[in-house]
Amino acid sequence: MKFKYYPVILLMVFSVSLTSCSVYREARNNRENIGKLKTDMSRDEVVAVMGEPVKGELYCKPNVLFYYTDTKWSDGNTTSDECTPLVFEKDRLIGIGADFYKDYTQKNWK
Repeated sequence: MKFKYYPVILLMVFSVSLTSCSVYREARNNRENIGKLKTDMSRDEVVAVMGEPVKGELYCKPNVLFYYTDTKWSDGNTTSDECTPLVFEKDRLIGIGADFYKDYTQKNWK
């Protein structure tokens, strides 16, 4: 009886490891693709290079796209500290990264 749940546990461990691999791969690919971006690229050009951004209520900003780039937790949830923001004005890329995004959002509050 003590091995009754062994197949279920093994399947769960296998599933988590596969998910973790794909998450790490996505983060690595996004970091590499960010290196291909240049300021003044259009939003469409950026999406063509990067693919679709992170979706969700937290990430719905009209001038910012978020991309998963830094794995901090292997829990399957995407948090803001695991993403790199790409900031746009008038449909053109003006900056990349958390520091730029922070300065940009503070500028708009003044």
